[in-house]
Amino acid sequence: MSKPVKPRIAILISGTGSNMDAIIRACASGRLDADIAIVISDNPGAPGIKKARSAGIETFVSRYGRETPREESESEIADVIMKRSVDWVVLAGFMKILSPGFVKTFRGRIVNIHPSLLPSFPGAHAIRDVLEAGADFTGVTIHIVDELVDHGPIIAQEEVPILPNDTEKSLAERIHEVEHRLYPRTLQQLLHDDV
Repeated sequence: MSKPVKPRIAILISGTGSNMDAIIRACASGRLDADIAIVISDNPGAPGIKKARSAGIETFVSRYGRETPREESESEIADVIMKRSVDWVVLAGFMKILSPGFVKTFRGRIVNIHPSLLPSFPGAHAIRDVLEAGADFTGVTIHIVDELVDHGPIIAQEEVPILPNDTEKSLAERIHEVEHRLYPRTLQQLLHDDV
């Protein structure tokens, strides 16, 4: 009897790839039953690309918006993803706003993680924004991506309290702890229809 085929994912990153790292570890331990087909970055200097290569995962670096227009870059990324028969596109700190055309290509199959309790504090500076607002708590949101920024059906959320002496760095560290636990667990449920 043949083994069931694991869902295949492409992970998109821009920086250190700490959530990608958590996903790689979860796959290696069996907590996340998925194959990472490729890691894609818009940043040639992203430390996460080196981490992925060290883990033996295929990588692709796009010239997104540098030498190549956005539409061309996204078309190239979509082509790379489709050639690898990927089931899900997993955004893990990918700091580009995807066009409606890209979202349409993979509609309902792009998942993102965001460091706030959406719909509150969308955007690239959520941790700074929540501190400036004087909020008592923030959190982590995992959602399906649609054409709007930091929008789309929410799959999972977890609250993170804000402590009196929190800085961006200290709050980010506690948010990352939650992300690294919540993302692989939620992906396991999502990829295997348990949400």
